[in-house]
Amino acid sequence: MRPIVISVCLAGMISLGGVVLGGIFADALAVQLVAGAAVGSVGLGLAARRLPNWVVAPLSAVLLGAYTILVLWISAGRAELSEPLAQIARDSLVNGIPRLLTAMIPVEPTPDTVVVPVIAAWLAGLAGAEIAVRAGRVLFGLLPAVGFYAGVLYVVGPNASASGWTTLGFAGLAIVALAVSARSPVAGGLPASARAKVRGRALAGAAAGLAAVLVLGAAVGPWIGSQVAATPVDPRRYVEPPQVDSLDESPLNRISGWSLSPKERLLEVRGITTKTRLRLAVLPDYDGITWRVGATYRNAGRVLPTQPAGADATVTGVHQEITIDGLTGRLLPVVPAPTQVTGARVAYDAVTGTLIGSDPLTAGLKYSVDSQVQTPDYNLLPTADVPAGAAVARYLTVGAGVPEQITRLAEQLSDGNGAAYDRAAAIESFLAEHYKQVADAPSGHAYPNLAFFLFGSRPQGGQVGTSEQFAASFALLARLTGLPSRVVVGFDAPAGGGAVTGGDAIAWPEVLFDGLGWVPFDPMPKSKNPRPVEEDFVPKPTRPPSPPSEAPTASQPATSSAPAAGPAAGAGNGPGAVVVAGAASGSLLLIVLAAALTITRMRRGLSLRRLRSGTPDARITGAWAELRDALRLAGHPLPRHLAASEAAAYAATPAPPKPGRLRRAAPSSPSPQVAQAQGGVAVLAPAAESGAGEPGAGELPLPPLDKLVTGINTVGFAPGAATSAQAEWAARQAVDYAQALRSRRSWWRRLWWSLHPGPLRWHRDT
Repeated sequence: MRPIVISVCLAGMISLGGVVLGGIFADALAVQLVAGAAVGSVGLGLAARRLPNWVVAPLSAVLLGAYTILVLWISAGRAELSEPLAQIARDSLVNGIPRLLTAMIPVEPTPDTVVVPVIAAWLAGLAGAEIAVRAGRVLFGLLPAVGFYAGVLYVVGPNASASGWTTLGFAGLAIVALAVSARSPVAGGLPASARAKVRGRALAGAAAGLAAVLVLGAAVGPWIGSQVAATPVDPRRYVEPPQVDSLDESPLNRISGWSLSPKERLLEVRGITTKTRLRLAVLPDYDGITWRVGATYRNAGRVLPTQPAGADATVTGVHQEITIDGLTGRLLPVVPAPTQVTGARVAYDAVTGTLIGSDPLTAGLKYSVDSQVQTPDYNLLPTADVPAGAAVARYLTVGAGVPEQITRLAEQLSDGNGAAYDRAAAIESFLAEHYKQVADAPSGHAYPNLAFFLFGSRPQGGQVGTSEQFAASFALLARLTGLPSRVVVGFDAPAGGGAVTGGDAIAWPEVLFDGLGWVPFDPMPKSKNPRPVEEDFVPKPTRPPSPPSEAPTASQPATSSAPAAGPAAGAGNGPGAVVVAGAASGSLLLIVLAAALTITRMRRGLSLRRLRSGTPDARITGAWAELRDALRLAGHPLPRHLAASEAAAYAATPAPPKPGRLRRAAPSSPSPQVAQAQGGVAVLAPAAESGAGEPGAGELPLPPLDKLVTGINTVGFAPGAATSAQAEWAARQAVDYAQALRSRRSWWRRLWWSLHPGPLRWHRDT
């Protein structure tokens, strides 16, 4: 009877671990599978307790394999996976741990999210039964179950409610198992008086032990409790979530290409009854060069968390069936906000409500989505305010170097519009009334592109653009007026469903309002003949007035007179001229040396702070700043609009360009030679004429920058996911590259490289 009770308690303790784990799963399947593993492993140990030791372990391994296959088959059927079972098993066993730790909560019980807990529960049951039932070491036999329960608590972290009653039940089962296993301290054959004395001593010892435990708990308990954080650690913070591909980093760049192929079929939508807008990506981050996806995607099952709705919002359910045709990348277009997805394995960002597929999109991919469309009460907009503080600082950040004309335009549009909605409406009206939409407008939304779009002359191609420039300009002007904003890229799906083509691609801005959430705006032109910008806004000239063409005549009074030549007044009353000159020269030399030493030490301190201090994200950003400083010191500054991979390719050929001749050019995509000029865009001569190219004869190739590029992409698209190892590699590559680039300079240029004060002021934010 005793082995049966101990086995029941052991299986119950492991099953309670499955109950705790079920708190982060979407249904009870994971709890049932873990409980089955606990009962199977412990039951096998109980049934085979009289068999030889060498028989039990192989038998348990065979049963574990069979049970694992059964678990994979059941969970695959529940998840409606169509892949072969062998492929599912291989993928689940290889990727089970990272999939579990990167899965969106609530986690769907798919093969790759349940296989690891099931195997762990089986092994805990096997070890516990062997030690507690066969060997009779009950206390040690409970340790595997305790380890499994602690591991489950760590995996769950702060993502489920407190496990109070399960923990009490776990402790109660452990006490029962220990109590059943206790042997009577009274030996048979003793007289009654002796047995009474033994029992008394046993009770006294138990009471003393209990009192000691209570005293120790009262004395040490508060200190131990103060050392435990109120919120458990989430292990998901240590696992890098799925990343978007380079094609999907900024889908806003693809608007122009889609506009040039308006008939190209990208996808097909079925199930909708009205004209609907599909969301592809949300771009909250802007550095003055590119609007980028800033989502943190988590592997998700079919059931997705529901987006919180505003108090006065109307929620409408929409079902859509989407078939991919010519659309590429990994981003999945859906009606926001999705709550259930079938037919595709996805990762989900709960903040933006966007999806990416686990694999690149292919023609013929079909998936179904259920969404809840939230429509706020727009009657509340005129009196709604916008949030402020650190929570929305991301949506108010712009890159350094905002053109003065854009800043002045933002000030003019906000002048007299104190309410948040009035400022947003003024920006929307200004863009809709003064600019024209054309399909063949060049791509680009960096500062030079937006400045040319907003203020360039119409004969030279200014004041026209695609929805890319309209949405980017609105969002930038909104941030400059204190409105948290972002850019969204998607498609206009036809009423009743049908084909979605390149001409249906569109970008639009959104502004965040208190109580209403993200509200979309439409700055696209409403008229085919917009008014010229010059009628309502005249930019200040970007060049200073030219100097007078004629020299002053002799009749004009001189503004200053030179001192008369001759002996200086008071000569002979002070030290000699040679002494004064020598003293001045010595003082000047000391000042120069002190300044050089100070700059050198400040430069070294700046580099150490960038590369060795702060979080991994800060150190990787500092390493990137070191790279930019090195290129600037070499006379080959890194253009701000380049992506990280493009910047690495640009840095691989760092021959300093020769001065090029400025010429007029139509606006185009940003390039390393773009520079803004009055009345248009001034472009340097092409790189082939400027001397940039391969390393010269006898020069070794520059060190690679691949680890630095990977690190800066991780910082940009998954903030907080970078590791210390990535930061170390980024710092090492930045230092090696700077040293190699410096070694190519002449001796006096290397000296000036070390003394140049520019890096102390070029990036004050790093």
